[in-house]
Amino acid sequence: MENLNFNNLNKIEIGAVSREIQDRLFKAIFGRDNPQSKKWRLELYNALSGKNYTDPDSLEVNTIENVIYFTMRNDISFLVDSQMTLLEQQSTCNPNMPLRGLMYFAQLYQMHLSKLGKTLLRSSLVRIPTPQFIVFYNGEKKTKDVEYLKLSDAFEIPDTSGQFEWTAKMININSEHNITLQKKCKPLYDYIRLISEIKRNKKNGLSAKDAVSKSVEWAIEEKMLDGFFKTQKEEVLAMSLTEFNAEEVFNDILAEGIEQGAQQKAIEGAKNLYANGVSVEIIAKSLKMTIEEVMEIIKQ
Repeated sequence: MENLNFNNLNKIEIGAVSREIQDRLFKAIFGRDNPQSKKWRLELYNALSGKNYTDPDSLEVNTIENVIYFTMRNDISFLVDSQMTLLEQQSTCNPNMPLRGLMYFAQLYQMHLSKLGKTLLRSSLVRIPTPQFIVFYNGEKKTKDVEYLKLSDAFEIPDTSGQFEWTAKMININSEHNITLQKKCKPLYDYIRLISEIKRNKKNGLSAKDAVSKSVEWAIEEKMLDGFFKTQKEEVLAMSLTEFNAEEVFNDILAEGIEQGAQQKAIEGAKNLYANGVSVEIIAKSLKMTIEEVMEIIKQ
């Protein structure tokens, strides 16, 4: 791993890639406003819904980011057929996704009603799109092909009546899971293949940087995602390295800060890592702190 210091934290990148690159790879593939991403997004929607839409513009994208709390960064949401679908990719198994989804949709519904000029202060029922919250999971914890995470599991007093519920549908997209879905959506299949190759290379002893670099070169040779990995190589490298290298980099920086007796520099390191797209969860895990404590550092 290349040496990093506290004055150089904004350069967690490869080559001359801008520090503004903070998107996850999943979102870069499916969540952008360009013809290529629109096409892939439609393929993914058709694969999930069993529909056969042909017009990429039939999906109205209304993505929200960093809403409510600093840790809330959802990936993609779109509206079609009076259904509001929110997609999020997670590399950790997070039981709090139903609550996060509830908060996401509160913002999305507010945006939707505002756009239509509707208000809740009326005697007639306000119709809203049907919500669907899907979490694509590709972490190391063993899970079923599909699991439903329930908000009621978080209630301090268990609710046995089932009168209030909110769920997140977690779909395992590791390479050995949901093969039928992968076959229906080649962009998702190519994404899964790349992530699986990076993981395999890391397990074989390569550093995160070498594992990512070797895997991206392989994806380019395989002409995956219609050449996307070739044309966007530097960006893909930076996004992937940030995701797979974050904890290693943070631990090195933290150790350096402790050795120097520089607590303030460690705090600055946490802030800069967060600015470079490292999740609060990873920072908290590395520091053995709560998420709330890390958020306080970031707020400062």
